Amino acid sequence: MFSLSSSNQYYLYDKPCDMRKSFDSLSGVVQSQMSHNPCDGSVYVFINKRRDRIKLLHWEHGGFVLYYKRLAQGVIESPRLAKGNCLISWSTLMLIIEGIRVGIIQKSLRFSLRKTD
Repeated sequence: MFSLSSSNQYYLYDKPCDMRKSFDSLSGVVQSQMSHNPCDGSVYVFINKRRDRIKLLHWEHGGFVLYYKRLAQGVIESPRLAKGNCLISWSTLMLIIEGIRVGIIQKSLRFSLRKTD
């Protein structure tokens, strides 16, 4: 089953990525350059140099899934992240994919129920 949601963690690779890379090469980038385990269930986001293509690498039960989008027009606006911080939210990823500039958007705090001991 293909599924991505807000329950996943999303990590943006902060350098341009060669879109010819596939499962093994991208998982190697995750291990060697991002210092993460590509099989941990997180989603890893890669954008090419021209910023017209995006790939998402995700480990699901039984194997890797690769999501790939090529824009017909325009560029992907990647968010400005603090140095060393590559974690992005589901809503930020959706804005990136939809072509909305995320550099000027700030999320307001919302109420959430937390489990108490």
